[in-house]
Amino acid sequence: MNFCSNCGATVVLRIPTGDTLPRHVCDACGTIHYSNPKMVVGAIPEWEDKILLCRRAIEPRHGKWTLPAGFMENHETTAEAAARETAEEACARIAVGDMYSLINVSHISQVHILYRARLLDLDFRPGEESLETRLFTEAEIPWDELAFRSVALTLRLYYEDRRAGSFRFHVADIAAPATAA
Repeated sequence: MNFCSNCGATVVLRIPTGDTLPRHVCDACGTIHYSNPKMVVGAIPEWEDKILLCRRAIEPRHGKWTLPAGFMENHETTAEAAARETAEEACARIAVGDMYSLINVSHISQVHILYRARLLDLDFRPGEESLETRLFTEAEIPWDELAFRSVALTLRLYYEDRRAGSFRFHVADIAAPATAA
């Protein structure tokens, strides 16, 4: 950040009085600009024993499969974001159920929240950000072609819970990928 979004003056990176972390601070108007994690919210759309996945038409991970999810917008709840993202990416209508997983992806400053959801009908198709949408049984999930580790983790937990006959809320952390030496 170079300029204050409040007054347009140049900002400096420093630890403000009473804080412990560096922030972009405007010395002209005193505004402190906080950079906080992004919320990625989506759904696990269920139809009988199948899950709806979308094949991505955008980067990152173009061509890979994912659950319908994306960045939460201002002035919406997480459940509203899950329904909106499912409508945008899969043109699907869902009944949002219980929050299923919260995955901290701190190395990229994101929190991923996924809800269980029931597809209201089979009227779905790719949205602008998807190349393809399809229902998968557990045996058909393209595990090696999943776009994100948070999606793979959530689906593994989902199928473990389904086999156990009881769904529970999961919280997990995903570490930064190992770097090549």
